[in-house]
Amino acid sequence: MDHLHRIAALRHKLARAGFPGLLVTHPPDIRYLSGFTGSSAALGVTRRRARLFTDGRYTAQAAEEVQAAQVQIVTGPPAVAAVQWLAAQPGAAMAGFDAARTTVAELIRWKRELPSSLRRSFLSPTPAALVESLRMVKDEDELRVMKEAALVGCRLFERILPVLRPGVREMEVAAELEHQARLLGAEGMSFDTIVASGIRSTLPHGRASAAPLPRRGFVTLDFGIILKGYCSDMTRTVFLGAPRHGERDAYHAVLEAQQAAVSSVAAGVSCAAVDEAARSVLRGKGFGEAFSHSTGHGVGLEIHEPPRVGAGQKTRLEAGMVVTIEPGIYLPREFGIRIEDMVAVTTAGCEVLTPAPKALIEL
Repeated sequence: MDHLHRIAALRHKLARAGFPGLLVTHPPDIRYLSGFTGSSAALGVTRRRARLFTDGRYTAQAAEEVQAAQVQIVTGPPAVAAVQWLAAQPGAAMAGFDAARTTVAELIRWKRELPSSLRRSFLSPTPAALVESLRMVKDEDELRVMKEAALVGCRLFERILPVLRPGVREMEVAAELEHQARLLGAEGMSFDTIVASGIRSTLPHGRASAAPLPRRGFVTLDFGIILKGYCSDMTRTVFLGAPRHGERDAYHAVLEAQQAAVSSVAAGVSCAAVDEAARSVLRGKGFGEAFSHSTGHGVGLEIHEPPRVGAGQKTRLEAGMVVTIEPGIYLPREFGIRIEDMVAVTTAGCEVLTPAPKALIEL
């Protein structure tokens, strides 16, 4: 889907919501709608026109990247210029904005730059994040890039396994992984690389530290790359040395839960049902209380996007959504285990985008 079609889809949502115009300020939303990748911009969209506002640093870049909207170079804040432009459009008595992406200070600043007659009524929060809801369902071009990014992650996992030796510091593992990511074409990492070993594997977000890898114990690797603006995300947990019976059983319990949740993914299934598919397995194995987070989340231009795959989440999956499936257990003062895949939802089920091995690897 090209950017003109995306803006047309947004206009359909605007019309249904009763908004003649929309102010877009969140950079991923701007990139999704216009293709612009700069750090300073705002986009105004009405039922007939779209205009991107940015500053002089991006004159050449905006001309190259943006075809679906007119480009206007401004000297002041782009969002202020966009608000003023929206207010000047014929028939635009009101413009929406995403309250979740707007600070109180920003809203005050925008209103201050409007004519006094419009300050109270012109800007109105939309009832839902209209652009974000469009971004949840990926088109063919997005899915192709995300598959490529996910496969780069799988190659990184293969390359990092020989680095995992007792005594090597977690931050050294992360540094090598990130170096290899650049060599494989990554624009950057999706988030701070997690390398959590031994007792630190009990930390769900145990970012790489100066701690040395233990002689024996679990090592959790959670990482992702950015490729053409899109994020990947995967987790694998391996074992240094020989696992004991209880450690092996715990790993197999997480793997069974993860596979059950992946098998439950399909268009029309609720996010809560996918979460329960993983949670019920771990509950039955006696690890229910040790699973302390949601089963997954959407991925795209941002590493965490809707929908959230968790208890009580009523959103139903749609073909084209990309979500993570990442159950885990964390036993205080013992160990933690997490296994995560990215999956693309299809009408019949899902496609696993991260086919790296999930059977327990002993190093």
